[in-house]
Formats: sequence, C-alpha cells, structure tokens
Amino acid sequence: MTATAAPATTAVLSLKGVSKRFGAVQALKDIDFDVNAGEVVALVGDNGAGKSTLVKTIAGVYTPDEGTMTFDGRTTSVSTPAEAQRLGIATVFQDLALCDNLDVVGNLFLGRELYRGRALDEVRMEQESWRLLRQLSAKIPSVRIPVASLSGGQRQTVAIARSLLGDPKVVMLDEPTAALGVAQTAEVLNLVERLRDNGHGVILISHNMSDVMAVADRVHVLRLGRNNGTFHVSQTSTQEIIAAITGATTNAVSERASRRVQKEEQS
Repeated sequence: MTATAAPATTAVLSLKGVSKRFGAVQALKDIDFDVNAGEVVALVGDNGAGKSTLVKTIAGVYTPDEGTMTFDGRTTSVSTPAEAQRLGIATVFQDLALCDNLDVVGNLFLGRELYRGRALDEVRMEQESWRLLRQLSAKIPSVRIPVASLSGGQRQTVAIARSLLGDPKVVMLDEPTAALGVAQTAEVLNLVERLRDNGHGVILISHNMSDVMAVADRVHVLRLGRNNGTFHVSQTSTQEIIAAITGATTNAVSERASRRVQKEEQS
C-alpha cells in the first residue's frame, strides 16, 4: 500500500486555535488541524498528547474553550455527538460499540431502523447493508450472521459501514487496527484507502507507524496538547515523525524547512 499526494483542495474540516482545559490541566492549546476530502490525515502522539481530547472535540463530546471550527467552508460548532453526525462527521471509536447478539443488519441500523408502515422494512435494510458493504469492497459472507461470529477485521468493517449511514464527509477512526493480526490489519487498511477513494476525509488515530506510513497522506503530530509538526508522508521518514512525537524535535515543520533552505544555499 502506498500513500498518495494530498489533493490541493479547500479543507472540508479545519480547526484554528482550538484550546481545551479541564480544571488545572491544559489538554489542548492553540491547535490547528485540517483534513481535505479524499485525504487520510493521521493524528499521532504519545499518551497524554491530546489526541483523544481533540477527537472528542471534533466529535461533539467536548466543547472547546477557544478556537473555531470550519466545516465544508462554513464556520460552525458542535456541542453533541448527534450534531456532529448531522453535520457530516462520523466517528468509529476503538471499542466499536457493536452488539454481538445482533446480525450485521441489526448492528448497522440499531437506533436508525427503517420502517414500512408500522413494521420494520427488513428487505430495504438488508439491501442498504449490502450497498454499504460493497462500497467498502468488504468481505463479509452474509449480513444475517451474528456479529459475534465475525473476525476482528470484519467487525471493524461493520463499524465503519455503520458510520457511513447518512453519507458523512469526514470519518474518524480511533486505533482501527489495534489487537488485529497481520491479515486483518491489511483488510482494515484497505478499508481506509477505500474511504479515501470514495472522497471521504479520513482522520486516522494510530500508534502504529507502519500503518500510518502505509495509508496516510499527511501526519499531524501532537505533543503535550500542542501542535508539533505536520508532515507529508511522501517527503518524510518514520524517524522524523518519531522525533516530533518524543520531543527530540520541538518544531518539526520549521526545522525541516530550515534544513531544506540550508541545503539549497550550499548547492
């Protein structure tokens, strides 16, 4: 899998100067972050860097103390997860929140069932389930088997397919390959690429640098609740990103640009 260059388009989601405090703890400070349609942006950082707080802020779980959010060209704000979903932001958290005793259709439409009169429209929900899975080129044998019988990669597929109900423009994936084997990880990374190919802006939260370098177009580093560099995957290395994560580089973007200027002057 190879990462492609990010398209030169206006960001579908953009955060400027976002800050969030919990009592005496400054969880986020002056965060700038954006993602374009048809682009995968990896959000990385050590434990306590602020990744979860930023994701929950975008998802409407937290309300920022300062800063602005622009979505699809319009300044907006979200104060609940339901508002984020209506706006076009879908989130797949690490626990997936699937019901093992329900089949694939039941999980996809849980809380959003389709009706024909007063009865459930099982036929329409099944057809829509297959449409969503085909959109992801998913390998699931049947939409009528219990989720408990699916592999880890297939369960992740169901969770991602559920997030696509309502046709969101941005999909956030929280550690989608955690605890998966090699084959299942490859399956999920293919889903991430499929989301990008379908025009979604994808925010990938991951600790696995191999996964990040495999599918991301850009990598945004957080350290101690602050920005610490944004990298284009095609122009950087794993070592450079890790240096920004650990603090060996305090301003990754500026230092990389400075080195580039120095090389040009020497030549």
